[in-house]
Amino acid sequence: MQADAIPLITGALILLASVISLKLGLSVAIIELIIGALAGNLGILQTEDWMIFIATFGGIILTFLAGTEIDTKLMREKFKESFLIGAMSFVVPFIGVFLFTYYLAGWNLSASLIAGTALSTTSLAVVYSVLVETGLSRTQIGKILMASTFFTDMGTAIALSVLFVKPTVYTVVFITVSLIVIYLAVKFSHHVFHNPLLKNKVIEPEIKYLLLLLLIFIYFANLGEGQAVLPAFVLGLLMSRHFVETSETKEVRNRLRTVAYAVITPIFFIVGGMKISVPLIIGASGIFVILFAIKIITKFVGVFFLAKKYIPGGSMYTTLLMSTGLTFGTIASVFGLTAGYIDNVQYSVLVGVVIASAVIPTYIAQKWFKPVHSEDILDLNGSFNGKPETMTPESAYQVLISEPCQKK
Repeated sequence: MQADAIPLITGALILLASVISLKLGLSVAIIELIIGALAGNLGILQTEDWMIFIATFGGIILTFLAGTEIDTKLMREKFKESFLIGAMSFVVPFIGVFLFTYYLAGWNLSASLIAGTALSTTSLAVVYSVLVETGLSRTQIGKILMASTFFTDMGTAIALSVLFVKPTVYTVVFITVSLIVIYLAVKFSHHVFHNPLLKNKVIEPEIKYLLLLLLIFIYFANLGEGQAVLPAFVLGLLMSRHFVETSETKEVRNRLRTVAYAVITPIFFIVGGMKISVPLIIGASGIFVILFAIKIITKFVGVFFLAKKYIPGGSMYTTLLMSTGLTFGTIASVFGLTAGYIDNVQYSVLVGVVIASAVIPTYIAQKWFKPVHSEDILDLNGSFNGKPETMTPESAYQVLISEPCQKK
């Protein structure tokens, strides 16, 4: 039997991405996407069935974790801000991309609708990964950003469902099972998290319980030709209260995050990078550049002015991260290709734009627009030190190492 080198190469690339990320101070998600694109196009890696499944699972885990990070109280308090930013982040790019591809690029109606849907998304996985790595997931800016991303991706899910999906009895089964699982998990999960027989065990029964819930979503989503991303996020959102009740439940989430970030989510980002075909994009470089520009410009139009009004300390950072795309954009593109709505060239262009939007705006946001405010100088208990509102990263770091944070 010939040995399969793909797992070995994948493991080496995952470690390499981590080292480069630490060396450059950039999000590891960006590095993994770039490495995936290079490895795929240079023939270093080829996708195998196990990689595709783990990548799918990784996207679902990231989405669930993102939901658990959202402060539901803040989401209710900032509903108008989050909804407006998220809705306009979807509507304006959808209209802009649709009009260009249908009236100027000559794509047919279905292909143009797929393009509008794919390029109007914001990547919850990328946004969440970056916010966690930078510590901003615990701040008001980070929480509003994730809530806004939820509303954007809700628009994508609704658009795909209304415009293209033909419901079957299995679709009803998927929706029904999802609702039942979410209800039971929210109502009874405390019996798992606070059970003395299960706590602090090396076999991690709580983690296995959460993974099983997500696997149920994946199975019934595939059965009903739906997407498990939305119920996974809703589950995380509604279970978020469980993860702030005690230090033990917070630790459960941290352990799940460790498991995910070690192997599972890196494969999600690497496989995402491998989906891009550079030769096909080069052959259609003109429309690739135009579509990328339209996505960024329309995201700016839809998000920046609202973010400037509601998140004055991080308007450009918010706009750039809301411009990212990956999970739902890729899902929409794959759906369009498999259903025959778009061809291989259109697919490669759309996925290329989606992946470019996951890398370039994120790099710019982290490099030049990362907000550092007093509300962002948090300790593990969510306290802050009440220093002046705007600080440089260097002065913020000095505060963290020189003065203990005071409780609110």
